[in-house]
Amino acid sequence: MRVLGVDPGLTRCGVGVVEGVAGRPLTMLGVGVVRTPADADLSHRLLAVEQGLERWLDEYRPECVAVERVFSQHNVRTVMGTAQASAVAMLCAARRGIPVALHTPSEVKAAVTGSGRADKAQVGAMVTRLLRLDAPPKPADAADALALAICHIWRAPAQNRLQRAVALHAAAAPTTTKGRTS
Repeated sequence: MRVLGVDPGLTRCGVGVVEGVAGRPLTMLGVGVVRTPADADLSHRLLAVEQGLERWLDEYRPECVAVERVFSQHNVRTVMGTAQASAVAMLCAARRGIPVALHTPSEVKAAVTGSGRADKAQVGAMVTRLLRLDAPPKPADAADALALAICHIWRAPAQNRLQRAVALHAAAAPTTTKGRTS
């Protein structure tokens, strides 16, 4: 499975591509950051994020895009920019018919480090180790994007089995119509 991880942000949108399957060594194919100037108009910044993500999608052709789920922060301005960049990533993937998975920061940290409360340095150290890199990717947004891709590769098989089980259960359950069971 080839996954593009996206750590959304307006100033720095982390991107990283990881390939592999759960239980086997993973390979980093690319890592970087899509940057926009903080003083630019919001619409131009979103366009720059979209163009940058489109280049990554063109170059790496991922099977899935894993995006960090936006969570509540005290700084509304920061969460709005993160949510807007997240929406751009989901739109780019949807336009190409690529499935999108959302993972919370705690899920990603727990998957990569074993603790949902790990700090950025711990995440960076584990990403470096898991992908057999010489040094942690910089800035932290790039390491976080790789962590998202790793998290998805490891979690996707279990999530797919759960979805199939729920679908089977729903298909086997009797349906009711106008008070009668069929």
